[in-house]
Amino acid sequence: MAIQTTYTHARANLAALCDAVTANREVVLIHRRGAEDVALIAAGELSGLLETAHLLRSPTNGRGRDASYPAPPAGE
Repeated sequence: MAIQTTYTHARANLAALCDAVTANREVVLIHRRGAEDVALIAAGELSGLLETAHLLRSPTNGRGRDASYPAPPAGE
């Protein structure tokens, strides 16, 4: 589960939050008053998520992915 904190707390404890994000692969959700919330995520995790999203968007990869799953039994 993601760590949740306020903008003020995040600003005061940025180094510790960055350490938690990189050491434990945690995501930190930062709640901002009057603005959209943001997330702090390790760069490696973000890179992996972006790569996965790219691969899932590709029609070629989608066909290969769909073909790799067996067809469900008749009647399901």
